[in-house]
Formats: sequence, structure tokens, C-alpha cells
Amino acid sequence: MRPGQTTIHATTILAVRRGDQTAIGGDGQVTIGQTALKHDASKIRRLGGGKVICGFAGSAADAFALLDRFEKKLDEFKGNVRRAAIELAKDWRTDRVLRRLESMLAVVDSQASLIIGGSGDVIEPTDGIIGIGSGGMYAVAAARALLKHSSLPAADIVREALTITADICVYTNHNITVETLP
Repeated sequence: MRPGQTTIHATTILAVRRGDQTAIGGDGQVTIGQTALKHDASKIRRLGGGKVICGFAGSAADAFALLDRFEKKLDEFKGNVRRAAIELAKDWRTDRVLRRLESMLAVVDSQASLIIGGSGDVIEPTDGIIGIGSGGMYAVAAARALLKHSSLPAADIVREALTITADICVYTNHNITVETLP
């Protein structure tokens, strides 16, 4: 965070894989300081002709800039999500403007679940579960428990885990959007 800047808590994003099912969801709350300013923000976007779904957390303006750059990389590398993410991360590390962006992306397609982080990191969780944003770790914990102790499909796990998170995290609300890959 830059000196004098107000902390923006933008969301909770969760992605889950179960078998051949992939789902990603997010809440709708945008908070600055201790004030919830928006309750129905949409932080999930389809890219690559609907074959890739991205969720973002952090500064909204920064996230949109990253989504735009990621989409260009996705086009440049013909839909190869891993390659597009790595190339975006390289740019993020070397570009002076990008280095100042304060946002994270969760990206899923039929093959990969990736976190693209603010320091130019690309992380592929071993268990296929991604949680980013203010309530990300609460959502991951709930999703892991639901995966282990239920037979719910991926979309239901995302919805239930985000509901649990909204009951715990003051920066997460119950206005939940879930997208799935066919």
C-alpha cells in the first residue's frame, strides 16, 4: 500500500475443481476503510470465448487493467492459460507501471487453476482450490472441508464456502456469483 492511501478491501474469490467440474465465484461487496460502498459488484469475468473464467480481488481499477492485459496475452498465446499467465507475470515484474498495481487474479480453464499475484507470481495450487481477497483463506478452508466431507458438485461447494465466509469475514457479503465451466 502506498503512503496515505486508504485500504480497499474488495472481495473474496474462490475457485474449486472436483473431477471434471470447475467453478469460480465471488461476493459483491466493495469496502473502503470500514465502509461498505457497494454490495452487488461483479468480480467474475469470462475470457477466451467463455473457455476461461477470471476473478479479481484488490483495487478494481488495477484489476481491470490486469484483466485487459491478461486477455491480450490469452489471445497472443492462442488460449494457453499457463503461458498467458507466465507472460503477464514477466511483464508485471519488469514494467514500472504494472509493479504498482495492487490486485490479484484467480484464473481457471478446463486444465488449470492459477493465482496471478501482485509481485509477478503465478501459483497453481496442488488441490485446485484458489482463494484470494479479504476472505480468501476462510473460503479455502470451508471448501476443503466440503470437498472432503460431501459429494457436492464444484459450484455448490463454491456457493456454500462463500456463504460460510460471508458469515465470518466483514469484507465479504452474501451477494454471491458463481460461474462454471462446461
